[in-house]
Amino acid sequence: MLPENGSRQQTPLILDNKPGCGHCYSIFRTKRQAVLNNIMTDTGVRVMLSNLMKIARFATLLAMTLVPIAPAHALDAAAIIKAAMDQWRGTTSHSTMSMTIHRPDWERTMVMEGWTAGEKKSLVRVLEPKKDAGNGTLLIDNNMWTFSPKVNRVIKIPSSMMNQSWMGSDFSNKDIARSADIIDQYHHTLLETQTSEGHKVYVIQSVPKEDAPVVWGKEVLRIRDDYVLLEHTFFDQDMKPIKRMLTSKVGMMGGRMVAIQERMAKIDTPNEYTEIKVLSAKFDLKVPDSMFTQSNLRNPRF
Repeated sequence: MLPENGSRQQTPLILDNKPGCGHCYSIFRTKRQAVLNNIMTDTGVRVMLSNLMKIARFATLLAMTLVPIAPAHALDAAAIIKAAMDQWRGTTSHSTMSMTIHRPDWERTMVMEGWTAGEKKSLVRVLEPKKDAGNGTLLIDNNMWTFSPKVNRVIKIPSSMMNQSWMGSDFSNKDIARSADIIDQYHHTLLETQTSEGHKVYVIQSVPKEDAPVVWGKEVLRIRDDYVLLEHTFFDQDMKPIKRMLTSKVGMMGGRMVAIQERMAKIDTPNEYTEIKVLSAKFDLKVPDSMFTQSNLRNPRF
């Protein structure tokens, strides 16, 4: 029967679960599954999908190789240097040591006392001989002061003089302070791992960053696996070795292995050197903040 306008009315196909439509929905689902089965069994399509998977895996690997990841050895080298400094300094330390300055025609020895707290504070004071007693050096962060009883003045050392000789020795002001600047101001590379006297020895090259306020072209350190510094060589801007510190004796002090005897000498004049011997050392003890003050540098209270 036709409607009054003479056109045939077309009933839309509704694919839902309403009564009367289940048969239509079942037919649609069966045909859809058949089409999918034909696609999955088609050899050409399977090959195409396989190739797409290979391309995706290759792209993932390529992306991983292009990501700038810091090499593990760079991280290890910096960590080894920091551990070596922590081994010597501890959280705090108190030590006594002798320092002998040797020249072909003369030699003199001083006895010193030193304190450290963390990586940024240290105080060194001369105890003997009597004519040098009371001379001291204070380091806080990158600021350094010296005191001499003869002039009875505290003098601030400018940063440009941090690499100058300390009291006529082959150690610089920075060497005596055992500054931790090398950790932050240098790029570190583990060059090789050696074996010596039953220990692994890490050879590390440290090159200053472009904006680092240092005079050296590079430094090379040899550090044992128990974090004792065995050797430290300093190179100029032309990469020529200028001076070297060698550890000649290692022993137990304050419950840890430390370098007991060290010698610093210029490469060109090995018969001129300065030797430091640790006489006693304690670590991780209570050191008051007032120890590291200009007032205490001038008038010792501890």
